[in-house]
Amino acid sequence: MTTRRSALGLGGAAVAAAVAVPVLGTPAAARPHAFDPRPGSDGVGDPLFPTLGNGGYQVLHYDLTFDFTPVTYDFTAVVKMNARATQDLSAFNLDTDGHTIDALTVQGRAATWQLSPGQSGQELTVTPVRPLRDGQAFTVEIRYRGNGKAPRLGLTGWRFGTDGGFASAAQSSRADTFLPCNDTPSSKATWTFHISAPQGFVATANGELLHRTPRADGSTVWHFALRERMATELIGIAVVKGTYLYGAGPRGLPLRHIVPQGQEETYAPIVARTADHLAWCEAKFGRYPFSVYGVHIYDGYTDALENQTLSLFSTNWFKPDAEGRPRYETTMVHELVHQWFGDSVTPADWQQAWLNEGPAVYYAAVYGEERGWSVLTDKMKATYEKLDAIRAADGPPGLPKALGGTNIYDGGALVLYALRRQIGDRDFDRVMRLWPQRFKDGNASSGDFIGHAVEVTGRKSLDPFLRDWLFGAVNPPMPGHPDWKAATA
Repeated sequence: MTTRRSALGLGGAAVAAAVAVPVLGTPAAARPHAFDPRPGSDGVGDPLFPTLGNGGYQVLHYDLTFDFTPVTYDFTAVVKMNARATQDLSAFNLDTDGHTIDALTVQGRAATWQLSPGQSGQELTVTPVRPLRDGQAFTVEIRYRGNGKAPRLGLTGWRFGTDGGFASAAQSSRADTFLPCNDTPSSKATWTFHISAPQGFVATANGELLHRTPRADGSTVWHFALRERMATELIGIAVVKGTYLYGAGPRGLPLRHIVPQGQEETYAPIVARTADHLAWCEAKFGRYPFSVYGVHIYDGYTDALENQTLSLFSTNWFKPDAEGRPRYETTMVHELVHQWFGDSVTPADWQQAWLNEGPAVYYAAVYGEERGWSVLTDKMKATYEKLDAIRAADGPPGLPKALGGTNIYDGGALVLYALRRQIGDRDFDRVMRLWPQRFKDGNASSGDFIGHAVEVTGRKSLDPFLRDWLFGAVNPPMPGHPDWKAATA
């Protein structure tokens, strides 16, 4: 992200071709134990969102059918979830907000359920007919409906455009306004989507477009598959009046972009820059971690967001600066960098968000400097001068008190700048290149990054060095810039 505050079906054979849905079964080597079913927790203990996510199970795959009506914003939906219990479960929770639940089954049998208020939305507590054993794979199917503009207990992830459609911007805890889910970055799953759009509209979602199914009423169901695991906060569904534009990136990587209908000539040259951006990033981080990429430009959104494989941008971004330079490309690079840092390698919890934003800010600044639009050192010095005060108010980069602050954005970039000054360009480039390879498709923490830097460079001194920069109350001295000081009030 870039801001500071920021009854359809698909046959079983088609699903199998779309994405490798994890096989459901109980591990043969599971260690026997006394069966002691208890409710799973209503949160995973995220330091910033204690009731975000749910304990007692791990989601393996989501299959979402979403039938949306533009202008009225009504929708009906079905989510099917494959999961595995991580304890003996008498009941478990899902995060949801603003939905009417029509039917809910576990293992194909009707389950009892209840809704209650949560910290940022609602808790959906599900009690299966039979308790689930630790290690047991199980299925959940929920039929529900709602309206995109209906009141919710928390903030909404819906963004509405002038076309009567919508796009999803769910970060950090608003995927539950689109579907009941385990809404925490530590629970990543593969996905399939079946999104309906009436005549004149197109549907989008993360991953590859498999095919489209026309319906008698003139609408079309668009089927997508995301083969790589994704956290719920990166969901990128939309129904809009848009046009798909296509291209190819490095090694023929498929590119698909969605731009406002009737504005193709305006945005075609802008989205065409994506191929060069990908080549630039791959030279630094290695191969792009997914099988497709693109950008979605929409007037219903005001910022920019790294939805996995399909970054979302406001139409407002794409204006040259006063000198006619396309400096908006740094924002395009920012969101693209996130595909490695944040999407493929996802933070273990939201207090690790600098691992997303630090690299995105840093490399966007490097890109801008290479094109003569800005000076990286000037940006880092300005950040250094103000970061002590920000540490005191909002927490240090590695221990933020909330999301969306300068501490995790520019402060996170400053940590990387300091690391580069300390170890030199060659070792720094190896640390950053090997990080998304080592933790690809997984979760990681600040501690993981520190250990990674020590291992790659062989420098044990980087452990206290990075801990001071990430968790300290004040800035350590900047290597190579002993004259840099905190600004005085």
